[in-house]
Amino acid sequence: MSLKTAIIKYADNKYQAKPDFPWAKFPNYTVLRHQGSDKWFALLMNVPRDKLGLKGDGEVDVVNVKCRPELVGSLRMKEGFLPAYHMNKEHWLTVLDNTVPEKEIYELIDDSHQLTTHD
Repeated sequence: MSLKTAIIKYADNKYQAKPDFPWAKFPNYTVLRHQGSDKWFALLMNVPRDKLGLKGDGEVDVVNVKCRPELVGSLRMKEGFLPAYHMNKEHWLTVLDNTVPEKEIYELIDDSHQLTTHD
């Protein structure tokens, strides 16, 4: 099972968040939203490596999550974490698939879900 599929299953099981595909131009981009408020807590994308400042060709799977500002800087110093792609870089973080352990990604998704509950 791909990490994207695992994340979607995790969010559905824990938060009853169904995947949303809001952009016809980007049919693989998946938004995970709170039930009721429709606020985002995760965005799963496949982004060209060069758009993220990464070497190599092709695309990389990423997940954007909201993160406490006091953690964003320290996490971005670790491998697998980048400034948020197309999001507020002070409050959001891009996490690279296949670089960050799945358990840590789930913890970040949980944190993002909690942080976006009352936005």
